[in-house]
Amino acid sequence: MAELTVFLVEDDAAVRKGCEQALSLADIPVRGFADGEAMLAALVAGQPALVVTDVRLPGKDGLELLRELRQHDRELPVLLMTGHGDVAMAVEAMREGAYDFIEKPFPSERLIAAVRSALEKRALILENRQLKERIGDNGVARIIGQSPIMQRIRQLVGTLAPTGVDILLNGETGSGKEVAARAIHEASHRRGPFVAINCGALPETVFESELFGHEAGAYTGAGKRRIGRIEHANGGTLFLDEIESMPLNLQVKLLRVLQERSVERLGSNAAIPVDCRLVAASKIDLKAASDAGQFRADLYYRLNVVSLDLPPLRQRREDIPLLMAHFLHEAALRFQRPLAGWTPADLARWSAHDWPGNVRELKNVAERWALGLPDALRGNEVPVPAALSLAEQVDATERQIIESVLGQCAGNVAQAAEVLHTPKKTLYDKLTRHGIAADNFRH
Repeated sequence: MAELTVFLVEDDAAVRKGCEQALSLADIPVRGFADGEAMLAALVAGQPALVVTDVRLPGKDGLELLRELRQHDRELPVLLMTGHGDVAMAVEAMREGAYDFIEKPFPSERLIAAVRSALEKRALILENRQLKERIGDNGVARIIGQSPIMQRIRQLVGTLAPTGVDILLNGETGSGKEVAARAIHEASHRRGPFVAINCGALPETVFESELFGHEAGAYTGAGKRRIGRIEHANGGTLFLDEIESMPLNLQVKLLRVLQERSVERLGSNAAIPVDCRLVAASKIDLKAASDAGQFRADLYYRLNVVSLDLPPLRQRREDIPLLMAHFLHEAALRFQRPLAGWTPADLARWSAHDWPGNVRELKNVAERWALGLPDALRGNEVPVPAALSLAEQVDATERQIIESVLGQCAGNVAQAAEVLHTPKKTLYDKLTRHGIAADNFRH
């Protein structure tokens, strides 16, 4: 396959031929070039999975080549071959994003091992891209899930994000409120920054200065002017997480900012116009809190013009396989490890868990799994009637897993087979045996 081809750049013909032969004998497709210019010209016709290049080259050296390749594709792995005196240059290349380097002379086994490791990384990157493409484009791709409720949330985010309206996100801890906020920001195409503040993590003594900024001398210790987070978010999005933790006296000032679209720094009477979109998030019922006098009612009604309720993971269990696949891909890339697989029994255990920490807890489990550690969820097997025989219990568990994944894949059997790491024909046979109609899961 073209996507698995290695581009090899080496000006010494004998060394180039030896490397090409070693890789070919290891069943790794390779294409050799005598200089970087020829290799860059070949990018027009084909995309390599990996570039292996000498550091010392006629014309463009390996470092220049690396910089141009990273402009072409920042995730393309580049493996450097260095002479004994070029290690300092190789270290500099690593700082600029090179995947690895090997020092000449090296045995063919060392080259093959390094190339295979880089190709595994490239395969994970490509799979991750495909996964994101299946989920969708632009900012809404951050919101992962094919359950009806998550499809509806993605649709709402795509519709509301460009309008600039302030949005209130409601959901339990770990349900993905910041992910949704970032999706709203990205889908809005606002050019300013995404500025996030966890109101529950800020001490009340610094809250006002952090949010609104201050002038020099505004209070003891304020030695110089500070731009507050609201002002910093000008042109972008301000995300206030756990807004229920904001002190009542500051809620008045925030309400004024939302109404006037201007902010006054501490120690100043000058109003500074700000064009920032507010996304607030709460893990409690703000209406009940306002009724109890624990949250300002006027601010609540100002925030509650548009609100999105993010469901806990236990209410969208059909999204667990897709979320787990996504986080395992991310973890494999981050930890530079092979992609971890799972068995139907693992999926059944994950599907049966209540996930009190929601998606955040699942991500932590995925990272442990990617490192080869146990998921610490033993004892959460799918419940089945005790009166059933072992074969009947296995069938019941298998049916539940298949139906869960089909729901997550909207009835797409090919995609479900991929998630389950099962041949498509085998899955079709199981659908027939269990009497499952894929059409019933198409939304």
